[in-house]
Amino acid sequence: MAKLAELPIDARIPEILASFRSNANLVLVAEPGAGKTTRLPRAMLEHGFASQGSILVLEPRRIATRLAAERVAEELGEAVGGRVGYQVRFERKTSDATRLIFLTEGLLSRRLSRDPTLRGVAVVVFDEFHERNVHSDLGLAMLRRAQLRRPDLKLVVTSATIDAARVAAFLDAPVLEVAGRTFPVTVDHEKAADERPLERRVASAVRRMLDELPEGDVLVFLPGAAEIRRATDTLASLAAERGIDVLPLHGEMPAADQDRAVRPGPRRKVILATNVAETSITIPSVVAVVDSGLARVAKHSPWTGLPSLEVAKVSQASSVQRAGRAGRVRAGRCTRLYTEHDFNTRPRFDEPEIRRMDLAEVALVLASAGEDVRSFPYFEAPSDAAIDAACSLLERLSALDADGITKLGRDMLELPVHPRLARLAIAAADDGAGPRGALLAALLGERDVLRVARSSVGGQRHVTDEVGASDLLFRLDRVERAEDEGLRSGVLDGLGLDGQSTRSALRTRDRLVSSMRTNRAPMQSLEDEEDTLLRATLTGFPDRIGRRRNPKSDHIVFAGGGSGVLSPGSVVKQGEFMVAVDAQKGAGGVTVRLASTIEVEWLLELYPERVREVRELRFDSSTSQVETRTALVFEGLTLDESVRRDATGEDVEAVLARAAIDAGLEKFWNRDAIEALRRRLAFAAKNGLAIEAPSEATMEAAVRHVCRGKRSFADLRGTSLIDAMLDELPHAERAKLDRFVPTHVAIAGRPRVDVNYVPDGAPYVESRLQDFFGTKVGPTVADGRVPLVLHLLAPNQRAVQVTTDLAGFWDRHYPSIKKELMRQYPRHAWPDDPKNAVPSKPKPRVR
Repeated sequence: MAKLAELPIDARIPEILASFRSNANLVLVAEPGAGKTTRLPRAMLEHGFASQGSILVLEPRRIATRLAAERVAEELGEAVGGRVGYQVRFERKTSDATRLIFLTEGLLSRRLSRDPTLRGVAVVVFDEFHERNVHSDLGLAMLRRAQLRRPDLKLVVTSATIDAARVAAFLDAPVLEVAGRTFPVTVDHEKAADERPLERRVASAVRRMLDELPEGDVLVFLPGAAEIRRATDTLASLAAERGIDVLPLHGEMPAADQDRAVRPGPRRKVILATNVAETSITIPSVVAVVDSGLARVAKHSPWTGLPSLEVAKVSQASSVQRAGRAGRVRAGRCTRLYTEHDFNTRPRFDEPEIRRMDLAEVALVLASAGEDVRSFPYFEAPSDAAIDAACSLLERLSALDADGITKLGRDMLELPVHPRLARLAIAAADDGAGPRGALLAALLGERDVLRVARSSVGGQRHVTDEVGASDLLFRLDRVERAEDEGLRSGVLDGLGLDGQSTRSALRTRDRLVSSMRTNRAPMQSLEDEEDTLLRATLTGFPDRIGRRRNPKSDHIVFAGGGSGVLSPGSVVKQGEFMVAVDAQKGAGGVTVRLASTIEVEWLLELYPERVREVRELRFDSSTSQVETRTALVFEGLTLDESVRRDATGEDVEAVLARAAIDAGLEKFWNRDAIEALRRRLAFAAKNGLAIEAPSEATMEAAVRHVCRGKRSFADLRGTSLIDAMLDELPHAERAKLDRFVPTHVAIAGRPRVDVNYVPDGAPYVESRLQDFFGTKVGPTVADGRVPLVLHLLAPNQRAVQVTTDLAGFWDRHYPSIKKELMRQYPRHAWPDDPKNAVPSKPKPRVR
């Protein structure tokens, strides 16, 4: 075995191991290049720490997991799968002899769900803990809890950039620091924002690095595989001109291609990498870094809870990590494709995933371990709202109930996918469509296989004329057709499929099929299994039910409230009810990207406890009548309804009355008459009659009185609200009211004259002056206590006098007024003694 190159951590290994022997836990802060990822686990293996159980080393990424295992095995002169092995999602290289296992953090969560104390494990190392993966946070907290029952279990947390004091306090552990072996790195920033496409900016920076540095490789950090492909195409001419290799590096590549990028090669290289090259992976030949400042950050869709990757700016800590990759073997250079001001305004560290990710899987793992997800002692507690949302979803998926985790929930944990997708896959397998159910789950767990759906050209939205029952089945059909044709490039292009995502989905499908122990090949045609797959999709998304607002509308109304619009790129052009599998919320509202039709009967069968029958009376404004609506409702969403218009009873009267009041009483009855009654009652109360003025309640009671036995506005025609209001008074009080504040009085010349009651004045009557001949005293109200104001009108109906003293008027004013009136109206009688005269009728005009 060749002598190993010395690394900074080597000299500190005895001290580290001695500290670890005397303490249950350890926090190791080791700078990049120190050798902590490979040398420390190897030292633990060689110094007996695996004698009582295996050593697990957790890595945040699959590529780092594999490469670290291969490096340690190589240094030991062994093959991977001997004493040193690794395990990533759907891939394992271990044997009975394996004592040191590198694995991804998500696998630890699954293992803890089956065995919370990790029997057979002696040491767990959390490498690169600063990345704060949700599974690393969960694993650290669960294992700290497990140490109460297993004090022999040892934990190590390592990183170059963590809040060591905080982690040490949580673990009650000492902190050791190890310097790295790095050389100075000169960092340059853009002077101003560059609006050119990213791939062109990368090409310019790479050309400049190659010109200024005569040897060594260039490492370029890009957000994802799509950006890497575009940069590869743009750099093709430069690569040919300079005789260099342009190599991609990301987690979805085959292992051989990854190795080609990270291992020494025959020619100078430009390595186009995602953030997999930020930590854990050391590429000694790199002397220059070009940093886009971007990465695809794991978040989750608030609609589905499924993980999604969004391009975002990296933190300052990540930027520093990236720049440090240029200083491993000699002084290096780093060019950041963003301004120094941009760098200074970025957050210092990335936000922990447990603060921004869906917690359904976390809650399920904790429930399987018998823990209370709300009171569990997290390293950093998530929000109550996130916990509530996760538990609510798991209950809908039938993974949790009042007693904790269900058998179905434990079965779901056996599948290394999100609980939604596990539920879908299990439902399909239970109904005989296991392989296709697994493929549906795989398609949802990977990036969209349809190229046109993942990008837009010129800002135009994806539009399709295709029609189908489900956007998922549409994709499934194309993937299966491509698989039948051997996944050739021409076939993939012809079907509009992204080759990498398609192959990844098929690999995931195969591994899920293996995990579920179901048959590999579908037993029926897709058409025969369509209903089973649509139904299985519903089981994974029971909280995303929607209905078209109108039969041909793209507007969707959701159970539980809210609405959205179906994307023009969706094939679901028909079907009234659907599951909104994926949606995006933007400035214009919610757009449903992926939908899958369902039948109402499935909701009644699968979720009877969430369906209720509702009977309600309502007023239909289009027909202006009360109707009875009977409906089946799923969480506020109407599934089916019937309407009848023959209902009777007090409830009908109440609904019609409320509709009439809302429409405005003047639409049916004379508002002046209503106001006149109000004034009468107010006058009566003011003058000592104890009758309460009508309130809103009494007004509504009167309207209901009018509405008795009626169902529509048309039935209200010809009714009297005044009578109804008076009918609300006891008979004796109504008689007293009519006597105390009469609506009319008699005078000598007329048997009935209306009394006008005014809000802030005395009541009055008005009539022709001749109607008062023969009258010495005017009429009164309020049992004779209040004289009415008399408006004495000339033949032209204008008042010649307003008075309450009729006798005084006859004596003092009538003689002079008479002369003027006789001149203007000679045909009318104007007696000299009006007090004793007989009222005269107006004489007809002579034509």
